[in-house]
Amino acid sequence: MRTPKLATRSVTVMAVPVLLAGMAAGIAPGAPAAAARARPAGLAASFTGSGDLSGVAATSSRRAWAVGWTGSYPHYKTLTERWNGRTWTRVPSPSPGADSSLSGVAAVSASNAWAVGETGATHPRTLILRWNGMAWKKVPSPSGSLSGVAATSAGSAWAVGSNGLGKTLILRWNGKTWKKVPSPSGSLSGVAAMSARSAWAVGRSYTKTSVKTLILRWNGEAWKRVPSPNPDAFMGSIDSLSSVAVTSTRSAWAVGDLSCGCGPGPSLILRWNGTVWKRVPSPADAALSGVAAVSARSAWAVGYAMSGDTSFKTVILRWNGKAWKQVPSPSPGPSSDLSGVALTSARSAWAVGGTRSSTSSKPPPKTLILRWKGKTWK
Repeated sequence: MRTPKLATRSVTVMAVPVLLAGMAAGIAPGAPAAAARARPAGLAASFTGSGDLSGVAATSSRRAWAVGWTGSYPHYKTLTERWNGRTWTRVPSPSPGADSSLSGVAAVSASNAWAVGETGATHPRTLILRWNGMAWKKVPSPSGSLSGVAATSAGSAWAVGSNGLGKTLILRWNGKTWKKVPSPSGSLSGVAAMSARSAWAVGRSYTKTSVKTLILRWNGEAWKRVPSPNPDAFMGSIDSLSSVAVTSTRSAWAVGDLSCGCGPGPSLILRWNGTVWKRVPSPADAALSGVAAVSARSAWAVGYAMSGDTSFKTVILRWNGKAWKQVPSPSPGPSSDLSGVALTSARSAWAVGGTRSSTSSKPPPKTLILRWKGKTWK
């Protein structure tokens, strides 16, 4: 069910070297639960238009996609933006029904990309769009709500989310159709894949008294739950993961936050060392929504932190191979947040989200796009 972004929001994923960008579900500053009018032409790398961006994927420094939603509560429409090496421009995308939004995007080439989300306010249904090099087309898919997507080739992709009844939803693209794959209970927010036989999915699981981290691994035959840290193991705690990135079978990251349900943070960062998932210290008291990595020594994580009683500010963390460090990031407007991050090299990265002039659902938020070119985020 969608609610204005000030209440909840599906937040992001990333792109691994070239493969993915996923989204994540968690408590966040304000959008449809999954995550403008046409933007003025000719605007450069960073600009704003009506709407909110939930996920981003890049295949090179000259090609990238950002997806999300536009419109006003409760009438949302899908939003897709394309980077051509010089400017971001809006590209038409299907919006079945009166309430549609996109949460995640993955791209494997200039003519092959996926975007996922949901449509329908009362009874959400999965929404999967495919880019064929010319246009976005809707592809049939099972019922539920999708938050993240990852692709390794034109014939292999994963989409994850929830069926709305406390059960995870995992769909697999076999080159012809999307099919549901058995998976444990819970809710999934992000997915990352190394190959057709190796993938990770993260989110949350539920008990009678608390919410715990959930990490699943695809071994080529089935999805299996893998033990994951839960620092806040007390009644009413919420330990949740939003996004996952992988660079090898021995190196992966998962990010999220620990919360009492009353606001973002403190942040939660987990690292896979090839054997177990372990918590890594974070320099920020924030909710992390997206993570991306190109090597064991180069990674980014993005999200948001409180800025006053009801406002938010962007947060960007960088992994230098030894520790996570917070770096300066723009926060235009009274309240801003980041949902997704993608990078193609240590010197080229994108982060997307939204900025809003008030804490209410009106007026609608504006998109936020930040770029890293090796020195600063602008």
